Amino acid sequence: MLAQVIALQLDIVWENKAANHDKVRALLERARPEPSALVVLPEMFATGFSMKVTRIDEGEERPSERFLAALAQEFGVYVTGGLVNRAPDRRGLNQSLTFDPEGREVARYDKMHPFSFAKEDQHYAAGSTPLTFPWQGFSVCPVICYDLRFPELFRAGTRLGAEIFTVIANWPARREQHWLTLLQARAIENQAYVVGVNRAGNDPWLHYSGRSLIVDPKGEIIADAGAAEGAISALLDRAALSAWRAEFPALHDMRADLLPPL
Repeated sequence: MLAQVIALQLDIVWENKAANHDKVRALLERARPEPSALVVLPEMFATGFSMKVTRIDEGEERPSERFLAALAQEFGVYVTGGLVNRAPDRRGLNQSLTFDPEGREVARYDKMHPFSFAKEDQHYAAGSTPLTFPWQGFSVCPVICYDLRFPELFRAGTRLGAEIFTVIANWPARREQHWLTLLQARAIENQAYVVGVNRAGNDPWLHYSGRSLIVDPKGEIIADAGAAEGAISALLDRAALSAWRAEFPALHDMRADLLPPL
């Protein structure tokens, strides 16, 4: 069975939710998604990577959550996107949310590794657990940006059954090579598809080179968005994934005594 995934690489308008909602809808219209495709947007797609939690969080109105749910219904697709809500301690939660074609929430993941280098940990609380959700016969594990540097999180996702990892990000151009290398490494070591969706353009401090990638379970890049705003897509093949895991069964040799508890 083949299933379509679409990565929307967005040049995010700083802290302007309505403008970014319009950009996303226009990009998706041009991408012409297949029914039940998985559409993936960047981290904090509606605002950019802002530390001003009180300005950008969803609040009681939840405009970006409602937008994602409506978009999923309108196009008959699954939609994953990043936004900000509040933790019990009133810090932010950097989240990846997924909605199904009926507009129902199917996954809400809290970023487990706030980016301390940029003082994200001072403004955002860390999530506590990985998760997976079903899509078109696959098991999908969402992660966010800096999480990419922590292979133990991906291994935990694999132990939960993950066959696809979605990595939504605001990853700056100055560390582009790390982004490219780590996406391929996570695919190779977990024998999984990896869908890395970065932003393009500039925020008030940094330049982002895009380079959203779709990587197959052998580490081969099957789609590359380049530097500009736009969309890439690929058909993911679960039978091919299962065949590769059976042909080269490296996951069976994982040492349980070296793995973190789930």
